[in-house]
Amino acid sequence: MPINEDLSRFSDYAYTTAVAIYVFALIFLLIEQSFGARGRQAADRAKVRELAGAGGPPVTEDVPPASSKVTNTGLIPPARAARIGRMGAALMVLGVLLHLSALVLRGIAAGRAPWGNMYEYIMAVTFVAMAAWLVVIKKFDVRHLSGFVLLPVVILMFINGTMLYTATAKVQPALQSYWLVIHVSAAILASGVFLIPGVASVLFLFRSAHERDSAKFAKFGPKLPSSDVLDRVAYRTTVLAFPVFTFGVLCGAVWAEAAWGRFWGWDPKETVAFIAWVVYAAYLHSRATAGWRGTRAAIINTVGFALTVFNLFFVNLVTAGLHSYAGVN
Repeated sequence: MPINEDLSRFSDYAYTTAVAIYVFALIFLLIEQSFGARGRQAADRAKVRELAGAGGPPVTEDVPPASSKVTNTGLIPPARAARIGRMGAALMVLGVLLHLSALVLRGIAAGRAPWGNMYEYIMAVTFVAMAAWLVVIKKFDVRHLSGFVLLPVVILMFINGTMLYTATAKVQPALQSYWLVIHVSAAILASGVFLIPGVASVLFLFRSAHERDSAKFAKFGPKLPSSDVLDRVAYRTTVLAFPVFTFGVLCGAVWAEAAWGRFWGWDPKETVAFIAWVVYAAYLHSRATAGWRGTRAAIINTVGFALTVFNLFFVNLVTAGLHSYAGVN
């Protein structure tokens, strides 16, 4: 089946448009983060704590009710910032739909699963991350944190579309297998979802550092949700992604036995994936143990995410191995 160049071009247009829409959504959501009611309430809480430390009335609750009066000291009124944030969320939904269109069109144009090279793989991973984030903000009241998720996604997509772009083509013979759909799709789902607990754990470290010392991250830390919320977001999304990741590693071993005659060969990608699996397993174990909740668990999760990113870029682009299928020109 020949490559459909028209559909491939439409896929590129949809991808570029999705990146542009994500950028506008990022700007709107950062405005909500900076000037919205939650940010202003956080600033008011910080001021109240300063007064309490100076001999004022004690603070009895960490989070004021939503109906609390918020001091309007910003350039944008909190109500307007909230509307801008809702616009940003709507743009995220539109961007995800265009993102999905780019993937589907790419797959139809190539006549195969749309993750046969690194460009397509990152396109799919970022799509999963954004789709998963829409579910998270529906489940948890953390829409104002969307900018922190969108920022790495936009950076990844920009690098992917400029430095890693690959024209639509057939895949290598070694990848012409049904395992491409099973194994790689599991890796994509796990990697995309892992972006969310990675960001949540990093924000947890900022928040907990501020809680220990209010002088640290004085302008940034108070605007984050409580450590408990960030911890729950990181833990629940990791619980979702880890079994999929495990399934992907096992499927990769089965495919390796069929293709290369061995289940495991300590190829660089296999090795880093195994180390990342051990780190995430350690995180889930430590998180389920009361004494290891909090900062130490967040550090472990952050290391796991760093290994995932390392495996995606360094192992694919720098090292040589049996998994060198990046397809970067």
